[in-house]
Order: sequence, then structure tokens, then C-alpha cells
Amino acid sequence: MVKKQKKAKPRWVVPAGIEPTEMDIKILEAQAQGKLVPRPRLIKTEKQIEGIRKAGLLNTAVLDHVAENIREGMSTLEIDKLVYDFTTKHGGIPAPLNYEGFPNSCCTSVNDVVCHGIPCDWEILEEGDIINVDCTTIVDGFYADASRMFVIGRASEEDQKLVDVAWECLKIGEKVCEKPYVFVGDIGNAIAKHAHKNGFTVVRDYCGHGVGNKFHEEPDVEHYGKPGTGMLLVPGMVFTIEPMINMGDYYVCSDEEDETGWIALTEDGLPSAQWEHTYVMTENGVEILTH
Repeated sequence: MVKKQKKAKPRWVVPAGIEPTEMDIKILEAQAQGKLVPRPRLIKTEKQIEGIRKAGLLNTAVLDHVAENIREGMSTLEIDKLVYDFTTKHGGIPAPLNYEGFPNSCCTSVNDVVCHGIPCDWEILEEGDIINVDCTTIVDGFYADASRMFVIGRASEEDQKLVDVAWECLKIGEKVCEKPYVFVGDIGNAIAKHAHKNGFTVVRDYCGHGVGNKFHEEPDVEHYGKPGTGMLLVPGMVFTIEPMINMGDYYVCSDEEDETGWIALTEDGLPSAQWEHTYVMTENGVEILTH
């Protein structure tokens, strides 16, 4: 005998006797069409958004501090110290530090490291390197997350193009969100088209995510996909867009020498680039909370 399956509870319900808002109506319509909609807990209050905005301001200041000091001959561990010292001096907490075994305050991903590079004293930045510095900052219990690419000296023409196209992919994803009630798949589709048009690929093993009250929340924000798929993005949701763009294939692998299991490399050894912002969706489209 086959056990009868329980009917899944709907994600969005308007309590009886309550007049549905415009947002309620749009969410319920999407839900009725079988689309993935957010749970109520993903809609941040104004107080929560202000808290995340404050974290975003410090996160931006941290990356500005890195930008002012990063240089050839510096170790990635020195970058980590810049991040830790500046963050804690200004009342924040570096979220990556000791998060699920991650040993440092930021991720430093150089050349073929796709993401989650671990700062160390033996990795010294050289002329032509490209590096992603990824910081997440906690202020008063709220999280903001962003990363930037830095070119050390002068990069090769191919590497510079990769860095530039990765930035364009971020801005294209952002442009999709100029109005609310778009889907995550709309973002991913637009980003992948631009990357592929320029001869690059989009990493599929890692994605953007909801953020704000926790380090990682729903939804997963994939940087490839079909329009109209993925979660509906409605006012009050806070999330990152962070496309990882590879020069070669999109496949990634683990660094066999990394005992923590965090470091992700391109499988073919070619470079990768990534930019990231945290956004809040409003009635008028996204507002950038980090820079």
C-alpha cells in the first residue's frame, strides 16, 4: 500500500478577514500558477532593512579600505588583517570568521580560484594577478555581503576582459530588477546570455542568496536559468547577486591541498572573476545596500 502524501502547505496565505494588499494578490496569483513564491519570513520589516543597510555601509567601507591598500607584494593574509582590523574597529563582526570551519575574516580568490579562497601568508600578490575579495559584515545582528575584483598592476587583455564582463553581468542582473515581481530565473538568464556572448561561462555550483537576518537565506539566486523560473522577488526581500564568470569551462573542483574543503578552483585552471552586491527589493525596484 502506498502511503498517501500530505498536501504541501502553501507558502503564502492571507489570514481570513484581512483585505489582501497588491503584493498579496501578485504573490497569490503566482502561487496559483505553480510558481515558487517567498515565505512571509523572507519579507524584511523596515527596521530590519535599516539594520541591513547599516551593515552594508560598513561592508562598503571595509572594501574601500582594501582598495586603498591592496598592492603587489602583499600577502592575502595581510588583506585578511585589513578586513578584520577595520571591521572590528568600527563595531562590526566579520561573518566568515569561524563560519562552518572557515578560518579567516574574508575570502581572497586569486586567478583560478572561483570563490572561498583562504588568506595565507605564503600567497603573495604579483603583477597581473586578478583577485576577488569577498566580505560579509555583521552589525547589530544584521548581515550585508559584497565582493570586488582587484587587478594588481596591469592584467593581460584577456584577464581584464573577464573582470570587466563579470562586472557587466552583475549590472545586467541588477537591471532586470528595476521593477519588483521578477523571477530569479530572469536574472540568471540575462547574466548567462551576456557571459556567453563574450565567450565566457557561468559557474553553476555556487550562487547568490538571500541575506540580512542570517548569512545565507532563501532564495538561491542562480546566475543561469530560464525566464519565469525560480522564486518571485517581491518588495521587502533582501538578496545578493554575485555572478562567477569563468574564462573556460564552468566546471569547478576542490583544492586537494585545502584541508578545510572550502576553496573552489576552475577545473581547467583558467581564471575566474566575480562581483557581488546586496540588494533590497522595493516597490520601485532594487536598492543597492553595498558598493
